[in-house]
Amino acid sequence: MAGTIVQIYEIQTPDEARAMIGLGVDHVGSVIASCHDRHDPVVRETVAVVRKMGAVSSLIPLFSDPDAVFDTLDYYRPHIVHFCDRLDDPGSRSVHAALQLQSAVKRRFPDIHIMRSIPIGQTAQANRDAVLALAARLEPLSDYFLTDTMIVGASGAGDADQPVAGFVGITGLTCDWSVASALVAKSRIPVVLAGGISPENVAAGILQVRPFGVDSCTCTNAVDEYGCPIRFKKDPLRIKALVSEVHRTDDIPMDGDRTTVTWRSVGKERSGI
Repeated sequence: MAGTIVQIYEIQTPDEARAMIGLGVDHVGSVIASCHDRHDPVVRETVAVVRKMGAVSSLIPLFSDPDAVFDTLDYYRPHIVHFCDRLDDPGSRSVHAALQLQSAVKRRFPDIHIMRSIPIGQTAQANRDAVLALAARLEPLSDYFLTDTMIVGASGAGDADQPVAGFVGITGLTCDWSVASALVAKSRIPVVLAGGISPENVAAGILQVRPFGVDSCTCTNAVDEYGCPIRFKKDPLRIKALVSEVHRTDDIPMDGDRTTVTWRSVGKERSGI
């Protein structure tokens, strides 16, 4: 059976990409943080290096203007474009706009696959039915789902509670794994487990959720003198430990639902591996 893939984000230089792939990372993710400065030749070289080395490149544009997204994809040509804007009600205008954008991407860039973040609250806060309804709406125009943590604070579920307003991710906090597991069971496309994934908890996450892959950003970053994660700076030792834990967990026999075998095959085929 194919193993659980490892995806690592905030890899912005060719040397970092080579290091990640050397440590066993399967999907190498980069972020385009500015719509106005979206042409970064260093990141473009990073994407090219990932492709040349036989790994999978994933790119997050932190903007959703269609023309800017199309221009970005034409410039970088990643394997995967990853949309992580915060979506809630399946019938909302934001979901309708997301579907329109994904449909247009599929028409214009049939060789680029779409990963869509599915926001899930923290333990005891997630609304399982709402999450599954949102995923069902997005599934026909997505190639992968990625579960990520939506912070629900004093202000409700507003953007002010998220590290990047309007988007989900980089919280360093786990989402409700029971809801993530329900999504894996329901989804017909591969699901990547994200949200606070670290070397310390990745094995438990895989065993409970049984995802196609795991994704880590904040919890594999280097830290400053106060122990706070440093954006866009990885800790190679923690990456190595994470990959080792994933491989160790893959060797543990799992009884019961074996549909993950099919998802892994489909995911690798769609990634061009």
